[in-house]
Amino acid sequence: MGVIDINNITKDYGNGRGVFDVSFTVEKGEVLGFLGPNGAGKTTTIRQLMGFIKPDSGSLSIQGMDCFKKADKIQKSVGYLPGEIAFIDSMNGMEFISFVAKLKKMNGMGRAHELMEMFELNASGKLKKMSKGMKQKIGIVCAFMDTGADILILDEPTSGLDPLMQNRFVELILAEKRRGRTILMSSHMFEEVERTCGRAAIIRDGRLVAMEDMGKLREGRQKTVEFTFSKAAMAAEFASGFPKAACQGGSRTVTAQVGRNLDAFVKKAGMYTVTDLNVRTQSLEEFFLHFYGEGASE
Repeated sequence: MGVIDINNITKDYGNGRGVFDVSFTVEKGEVLGFLGPNGAGKTTTIRQLMGFIKPDSGSLSIQGMDCFKKADKIQKSVGYLPGEIAFIDSMNGMEFISFVAKLKKMNGMGRAHELMEMFELNASGKLKKMSKGMKQKIGIVCAFMDTGADILILDEPTSGLDPLMQNRFVELILAEKRRGRTILMSSHMFEEVERTCGRAAIIRDGRLVAMEDMGKLREGRQKTVEFTFSKAAMAAEFASGFPKAACQGGSRTVTAQVGRNLDAFVKKAGMYTVTDLNVRTQSLEEFFLHFYGEGASE
């Protein structure tokens, strides 16, 4: 049994909406990415973990506690960042953070000030006047400030953050990983999942389509390699040795998608005079769309 256990849960809202027979486990000290497009079922699954909704069938547990029956205890002991944060608009940011600390029965503010400094957050303003990015920072502070919470459940945590703050968030996750915290993080930001997670659960249309090791995902990604040779004849001769290589007539440039045959591809090119080289690695988003997107079943 893992720290987080999801066993064959179904929550059917009709018309193909919901989640269907989803199962996966998050082990102690693991950072697991929960990937899928908007509407795939990530938030529905997370809301069941937090005890906000009950599955039609199946079960969920955190540290052996039933997520619906023990929802109060779980909500106080887990660092949670919802996809849509319910703020009290009459409060300012500091008042809201303090309010959440009291709900969790924390002794003081924990790491709140450290996190506010990390994310360059001035929480003195009224919540109703804050931007989406500012509100997201407040949510991150609330989720991470309790040093006693060894489990974090994060729903689209970098939504609304600029690239600099997204990088700060990745640094935060890596630091929490080193501390041994167990983290489930839903996202469609594949780069942050690639940088932080050991495994990824991939959901599509409410069904879990794969549980992948991130190392294997990286190995399986295609690279688009573009060689430019000194002469068109070299390019044509080189391309003839690779069925998937493309070289337009008279062109000195050869383009090919390569995976595990990259070494052979580069060594072969070394037999000719190469004047330019470009390499673009397939993003994880493109990788997932290729294997799990439209037409994948075909």
